Amino acid sequence: MNLQEVQSVKQRFGIIGNAPALNYAINVAIQVSGTDLTVLITGESGSGKESFSKIIHSLSHRKHGQFIAINCGAIPEGTIDSELFGHEKGSFTGAVDQRKGYFETTNGGTIFLDEIGEMPLGTQARLLRVLENGEFIRVGSSKVQKTDVRVVAATNVNLLDAVSKGKFREDLYYRLNTVPIYVPPLRERGDDIELLFRKFTTDFAERYRISPIQLTEPAKQLILQYPFPGNIRQLKNIAEQISILETDHAKPVDAETLTRYLPQPQQTSRMPMVFPQAQGSGNDGFSERELLYKVLFDMRRDMNDLKKLVLDVLNQEQYGRQILNNHKDLFDTLQTDRPADKSYATAQEADDAAHIAKLLPPPTANAAPEPYGNYEDVEDKNEVTVEDITHETEEDDSLSLERKEKEMIIKALRRNNNKRKYAAQALGISERTLYRKIKQYEIDEE
Repeated sequence: MNLQEVQSVKQRFGIIGNAPALNYAINVAIQVSGTDLTVLITGESGSGKESFSKIIHSLSHRKHGQFIAINCGAIPEGTIDSELFGHEKGSFTGAVDQRKGYFETTNGGTIFLDEIGEMPLGTQARLLRVLENGEFIRVGSSKVQKTDVRVVAATNVNLLDAVSKGKFREDLYYRLNTVPIYVPPLRERGDDIELLFRKFTTDFAERYRISPIQLTEPAKQLILQYPFPGNIRQLKNIAEQISILETDHAKPVDAETLTRYLPQPQQTSRMPMVFPQAQGSGNDGFSERELLYKVLFDMRRDMNDLKKLVLDVLNQEQYGRQILNNHKDLFDTLQTDRPADKSYATAQEADDAAHIAKLLPPPTANAAPEPYGNYEDVEDKNEVTVEDITHETEEDDSLSLERKEKEMIIKALRRNNNKRKYAAQALGISERTLYRKIKQYEIDEE
């Protein structure tokens, strides 16, 4: 590693820091800049990945060509093909004229594709053709065109995980990852945090002609230990906040004052959140089948309410009785009065309980009978029949519907931070029913 050349690049592009991982990443960018190899830059959001793409372009033989940075996550899926590869006149609604895409306009230059993991699969196939053959086709055209563009991509997600989940093409990943560059997050750069803080406060002071902020030794130790999930972008925001809100610039900022500007970091992953899907008979989430049951249940209830409304209107109309006589079979399945059930305060709660029973897994052969009654779907009717039964509770009640119902309520509360309103919506029941169930099962909401 040529440290003198690395330092020269730092001064040229305004990069602050001496962390070994940072110097190594800059050295890789310098070495690969003289080639046309595809580069994949990885690192957390706000760590400065775009600066490395500019280094690669400026030190390459393409430095006199055009450089363009594109955020793949900011372009809608329906228009990204047109943006990258262009389109012909009349190829789609709104295409009133022919348009050149970025790969055509930057011929001989460099394209930086940020957030490459957000690119749609269809566009990924087009990009792979450009990388392999240097060819592309405009949207709505059949003519193959050539382009000589170097591609530098960046992402803040694990592309291998995206490949395993079918969200990113495996062949494109290995084509992009010819030369990988890892940009370290700010928390791994040690004393660089203090250097960057000093630069940001000094630049802010020069811009607004005020005295720069200084930190005490305990405050310096505090800022060095902070994880900075937002990386350099977050550090700059904090430095500017302190510079403008702390009026006494002659007095150094102590650790107690600095703590007020440092948000408490959450103990969560910095990668994008992916909710697990229920598989098989697992109860880790609501599967598509269970959501479909909920939709069908709501549709059946709405249809029954609509029949009641029509029946009431026909009974009051002059010719309503004749219509009812001609269409008796249409209202034969309608029950205006629900069967009484002492277990529920209202008919709405009976509907909610029936819906929860739909979401529960079916009991095994040796399981205890249902404590709330037997809910059966009658194919020829629109109502859910509720029948009371008597039973004797088995000693092992781990598979009972009552236990499963309690587990689902607890899970819904935890997933929605103990907010009853959203937990009730997730379960498909009313908030009043949820409150009664919480009291019944003595569920601790803390």
